[in-house]
Amino acid sequence: MNLKLISSAIIGIALLSNGCTMMPKYTRPESPVPGAFPGGKAYMDIRSQQEARFATDIRWREVFPDKKLQQVIGIALKNNRDLRLAVLNVERSRALYGVQAAELLPSIAASGAGSKQRVPADLSSTGKAGDVEQYSVNLGVASWEIDLFGRIRSLKEQALQEYLGTEQAWRGAQISLVSEVALAYFTLAADLENSKLAQATLETQQSTYGLVRQQYDRGIVTETDLRRAQTQVDSASGEIARYTQLIAQDRNALNLLAGSSVPEDLLPADLGSVSPVEDISPGLSSEVLLRRPDIMEAEHQLKAAYAYVGAARAAFFPKISLTTTIGTASSELSGLFDSGSDVWSFVPQASMPIFDARVSAAYRVSKASREIALVQYEKTIQTAFREVSDVLAARGTVDQRVALQESIVGSAQKIYELSNQRYLQGTDSYLSVLDAQRSLYAAQQGLTSLRLAKTTSQVRLYAVLGGDGKQ
Repeated sequence: MNLKLISSAIIGIALLSNGCTMMPKYTRPESPVPGAFPGGKAYMDIRSQQEARFATDIRWREVFPDKKLQQVIGIALKNNRDLRLAVLNVERSRALYGVQAAELLPSIAASGAGSKQRVPADLSSTGKAGDVEQYSVNLGVASWEIDLFGRIRSLKEQALQEYLGTEQAWRGAQISLVSEVALAYFTLAADLENSKLAQATLETQQSTYGLVRQQYDRGIVTETDLRRAQTQVDSASGEIARYTQLIAQDRNALNLLAGSSVPEDLLPADLGSVSPVEDISPGLSSEVLLRRPDIMEAEHQLKAAYAYVGAARAAFFPKISLTTTIGTASSELSGLFDSGSDVWSFVPQASMPIFDARVSAAYRVSKASREIALVQYEKTIQTAFREVSDVLAARGTVDQRVALQESIVGSAQKIYELSNQRYLQGTDSYLSVLDAQRSLYAAQQGLTSLRLAKTTSQVRLYAVLGGDGKQ
């Protein structure tokens, strides 16, 4: 057998090894959730959102049109360490897939060897002692497994699906980062607005305290009214200190997400200074959930489990390997490449498991792993359905709550003005003014919280629908 015949044999075996595999046929499982998102009084009317765009159809820059927020998100996408880890995991999985795919091809190596030894007379074929020299140069394939039953191809498919799964995990990390940065940014804006409200309230309380102090000095009001006015000033000062702390913590959280300190000129002044989030719609069908990165990742893991079953099945069949070399050998180094010095070897080997409890156990493990992956896939869909439904419930009621709270603030403001006027006219006690001030401040804080909740629900709707994390 010469070089040409050996090469032809290897090529033929390689073509033959592209035959059957033992992988079970994959069929996407039925979705374990209703075909449509819930409706009713508590939920956003999806049918009225026909002009709204789907989250997966628009880039995040369109969802978050505020220019300063866009710059902060851009900084985070470049510097966030969690996102870097996701990218590195993708690169690692890609490399592992390449390693597994290479198992289908023979590994060809060249080797050279030389030896010289002293042979005694009683071991020599000539009956005389002497030195024996041998030199060789070989090119060959060592223990190449011929994948007749698809074991290696199943493992290759498993590695491919795991790699594709990490790509979806990276995409999900992008979407999560974009939404988390936006939430941190809006939270900071809301706390800055509340801080301004607390400062304005403090100034009002200080002005009122000065007036009450003058009245007390002239004997018009009692010390009780003076102490009540002082309590309001101290309470407002305490609120300023509290929001100073919250603002510092908000900035720390934003800096962590951004991966670096966010410049001062990119920070918001208050909620009203930030452009509102683009209105998006989930559509009527819950099938949109299948485009979420976490669900696509879970499906790739399920496909990988199917491939693992194929590899476990193939282990029951014969394992065929091939070792072959071609080269030249001579007793003299100068004669290595002379005519007639060529050598070759062709060593196919087959092994069949007769009794190996590990093979059966591994097959049972593969089937259990497939069932686990299926349950995880279904649970991921159910969790996604619940998350979208919760956000739709929040979006469906928050506008009404904001409108009612605005009415409450207007009424509280009027009550405070009337109470203060009656107190100055001497027809009412300071206790009424105190109660009206507390109610107004609480109502104003409640309105800011609801406005933040409205924005938060819009951001979360973008995230739970698997919005596009690309720039």
